[in-house]
Order: sequence, then structure tokens, then C-alpha cells
Amino acid sequence: MEKHFLVIFSFLCLIVAGASLKCTTCHLQTQADRCRRGFGICVAQKDEQCMILKIFQGDTLQLSYMVCQKFCQNLTMVYDKRTYVHECCKENFCNFRL
Repeated sequence: MEKHFLVIFSFLCLIVAGASLKCTTCHLQTQADRCRRGFGICVAQKDEQCMILKIFQGDTLQLSYMVCQKFCQNLTMVYDKRTYVHECCKENFCNFRL
């Protein structure tokens, strides 16, 4: 009986893990280079989405930051001659494609 329970429990864990939203992480990426810090994958928890923050100076992308973000909201803000674009999405690795 214990073997059957263990097999069923393991199968259910795999289904839940497979259904979780996966996002790309990168804590420092420049336009001309690959990810310099924090490259990997995060699994979104409750109320989290994939997020990318892009920082532009004029029309030139200076750097980007990608993570799983709780209560994520799309917004654009201009501050000190830089434009900050905060984008959220709900598909696996979608923050890498934005």
C-alpha cells in the first residue's frame, strides 16, 4: 500500500512542478553582452509573474533585469533622462523574449 501511495504522490508532484510558471532570471544584462549576473530560472510562486525591467537612455537600451515578481504591473516611467519599462507576462520564459 505504501508503494502505491508513494508512486501516486510522486506523480502528482511532477504534474504540479510541470504546471508551474518558469521565468528567466538575470540581475544584470547589457545590450551588447549576455547576462553578467544571476542568470538562471525561477519558478513563480503565488501572485508572481515573469518580469523584465528595461532601462533606456534615449532610444538605446542600457541594461535589463529579469526575475519572478510578486504583484507585477506593466508601467513606464521617465526619471533623470532615463526611461524605465517594467513588463510582466504569464508564459514560461516570456520575460526573456520581451
